[in-house]
Amino acid sequence: MTPTAQLAPLAEKPPAALPPAQQAATPPATHTSSPVPGVELSPALVVRIYHRRTKHRFQAYAASPSTLDWDSQPAPFRHYTGAPAVLLPLLADAPAGSPLQDALAAPYAGLTEPRPALAADLAGLGALLQLSLGLTGWKSLGPDRWAVRANPSSGNLHPVEAWVICRDFPGLADGVHHYRPEDHALECRAADAPGRARGGPRLAIALSSVMWREAWKYGERAFRYCQLDVGHAAGALRQAAAVLGWTLAEQPGVGSASLAARLGLDRSADYPYRRYQVSELEEPELLFAIGTDGSRPAAACGSELREAAATARWQGTASTIDPYPMFRWPVIGEVAAASRREDGDAAPAQALPPPSLRPQPATDASVAGIILGRRSAQRFAPDHILPRDRFAALLQAIKPHCAAPWDALADVSRLTPVLFVHRVEGLRPGIYVFVRESAAAAPLLARLQQRFAPERVAGLPPELDLRLLQEYEPVQLRRLARSLHCHQDIAANACFAVGLLAPFDSRIGAEPAAYRSLFREAGLIGQVLYLQAEALGLRGTGIGCYFDDPVHEALGLEGESYQSLYHFTIGLPVVDNRIETTPAYADRATPAASA
Repeated sequence: MTPTAQLAPLAEKPPAALPPAQQAATPPATHTSSPVPGVELSPALVVRIYHRRTKHRFQAYAASPSTLDWDSQPAPFRHYTGAPAVLLPLLADAPAGSPLQDALAAPYAGLTEPRPALAADLAGLGALLQLSLGLTGWKSLGPDRWAVRANPSSGNLHPVEAWVICRDFPGLADGVHHYRPEDHALECRAADAPGRARGGPRLAIALSSVMWREAWKYGERAFRYCQLDVGHAAGALRQAAAVLGWTLAEQPGVGSASLAARLGLDRSADYPYRRYQVSELEEPELLFAIGTDGSRPAAACGSELREAAATARWQGTASTIDPYPMFRWPVIGEVAAASRREDGDAAPAQALPPPSLRPQPATDASVAGIILGRRSAQRFAPDHILPRDRFAALLQAIKPHCAAPWDALADVSRLTPVLFVHRVEGLRPGIYVFVRESAAAAPLLARLQQRFAPERVAGLPPELDLRLLQEYEPVQLRRLARSLHCHQDIAANACFAVGLLAPFDSRIGAEPAAYRSLFREAGLIGQVLYLQAEALGLRGTGIGCYFDDPVHEALGLEGESYQSLYHFTIGLPVVDNRIETTPAYADRATPAASA
């Protein structure tokens, strides 16, 4: 069903968005998207063209590989040969009765409430990374064995890499450290020059994407999935920081080129390749400042990041991701270049309302148990009816507010969920719209009213504005949901499925970098749904494969004013008992030590 992919021509034109060292290592910017050779397109138009061409349609799926060799898939972990490493303490190392153990044992339901800030030391940093980006187990089925991580990922391919940037942090050299989730270690990629001028946050976390990990399987649509994964990782980091009583906030004023320089991603000689360099590159994504005392940290500055990179002592050579890639997808490099941000480009962060402290359905699960036990559902029980109070708790969880995890990203109130409700106590099967944030949803509601007569659902808490758009017979709705979600049963057997609609034309026209922000917000919402479902004894799974325009047509939406960016399903999981699960770090000695 997937069309045969065409190999890209060898000639490449580097984008101008990054410094010269990165230009030689970055995919082409515009040459394949322009319908007129030699005509350079605006970044906003490049983004629009990419989005249109990567839609799945009933007639054909977006371009992807015609074949996959699972024995030679990209390396799931990267390391830097020659970079000194420090093993981080594991959660299991925390002494009984210590503040860290108490924080891990606290109930998940109180995660949005302020907590005492724990010590800023290697144990705390190790807990932050293990709870957000570390391994949570190994699964095996027959001869196959694969890792499961705290942060979900499309196809479990995990393009996101994490970096720690620190100064005056106990146990770590000042500089840039790459996180190795496979052994829970930090390797010092760049040691800062002694006596360098001090400024900005004391501790920061950066994210980058190895986009080839997703492109290897998903082809041109991979850029979308990488941005969703960045959103998942951002949510996981903020939730982990909340456990420790720390704050974490995006630094939108730092541009892509400055972040690439600070992380050494523009040092192309440190990323050797055999066939195509594109398979070894990492795309700079986000920088977060961390407040380890519970306060808002000092903001990072792009020029300071570049100055630090210029005087640092760089160490290590990147391991190979894929020595023999079979395909290339130049449009991924084009949309990446078109959606990068310059220093100081971002708009001010939005003001969010305070969180609602409405009681959630009872659960005695610990926050560590929920985070480390999160899994993606593979199948759902097709007859389970979701209790109304649990459904309300799921809706409540995705309303944006000024606490964790919504304060991690600068813009988190743009997306409006549309729900395909199959089996929820007291609700008729049908398509609903949830007014997650009234100002963002108002224009969309005006559009939907042209076709539907939205009817507000009674019996929910007053702050939950859920409206029925159209009622369906159960069998009819299941058929519709299955067909719209690439014919997947998981969308028909769930208690409900969610599609996240984003304002597209207005946002992309004003700021092409918003293309990433919208997907990241969608991933953040997905992360919240994952953990909330787990806490309620349910399970969720993200769906990246759906037929874009047929979804819009089912809602009576024409043009590109609104676009669906991510889908999600929740229900009672059916567990495959053939799959064996073993501990994540069983081969690690308990005491932390230098590697």
